[in-house]
Amino acid sequence: MKRLKNIITIIICIGCLTNSANAQKIQKEYYQFKLFHTKTNEQLTKVDDYLEKAYVPALHRQDIKNVGVFKSAGIDTLEDKIVYVFITYPSLEQWQKTESKLLEDDDFANTGMLFTQASADKVPFERIESILLEAFTDQPKLVAPGLKNPERVFELRSYESPTLDLHQRKIKMFNEGGEINIFKRLDFKVVFYAKVISGPRMPNFMYMPAFSSIDEYKPHWKAFGDDPAWKTVQEVPEFQNKASVSRIESTILKPTAYSDL
Repeated sequence: MKRLKNIITIIICIGCLTNSANAQKIQKEYYQFKLFHTKTNEQLTKVDDYLEKAYVPALHRQDIKNVGVFKSAGIDTLEDKIVYVFITYPSLEQWQKTESKLLEDDDFANTGMLFTQASADKVPFERIESILLEAFTDQPKLVAPGLKNPERVFELRSYESPTLDLHQRKIKMFNEGGEINIFKRLDFKVVFYAKVISGPRMPNFMYMPAFSSIDEYKPHWKAFGDDPAWKTVQEVPEFQNKASVSRIESTILKPTAYSDL
């Protein structure tokens, strides 16, 4: 048994070194989540209409592809009805320029006017929250899951740590530690892994696996928990601090009909 663990550890290390060397040659992407918080179905409809007809097409005109738009499963029963917009940028420079380019886009101004210029007594949302992220070294670019069936779901996972050191160690567990390789081997179809560089909860990182249906969700995580390589990674002394994550948040998301992902 000990020999098997040693072999698994060697395989993980070889794979990690290869992946890290290749990833360092590729420029890392940046991601943004824009969360539109709403209270009523009327507001939710207005946000949907704005995103589908004005905002997402305007991003496409800036050559920003793979714009994901999601809602929490069972959103109709929630008091805070959130629409998640996921945007990919090749650089921070493009992120900085995107909003100013929107102001120069006449089609966007005309199509989104009812939303952007709504009166104060008929606000189309409660607030907009923004989270900016930097891709992990071992998956520096978005990987589209290639799922188009209506039953597909995405899981947005958020890992907060109590200290910066423990945060860095947990990220290392995913990269050099081999956790990303395990997810790949088990066909988790993870869209991105990224560190939060600006947001309301820090230190933090997020990642988002995709599944063909909600029925695939639990079997995938069971396979991960039972995986010998995962158990070996957990035994590495550097990663054994059980307090490395102080809060894990998991949200099951369903893409809208107009989502690119």
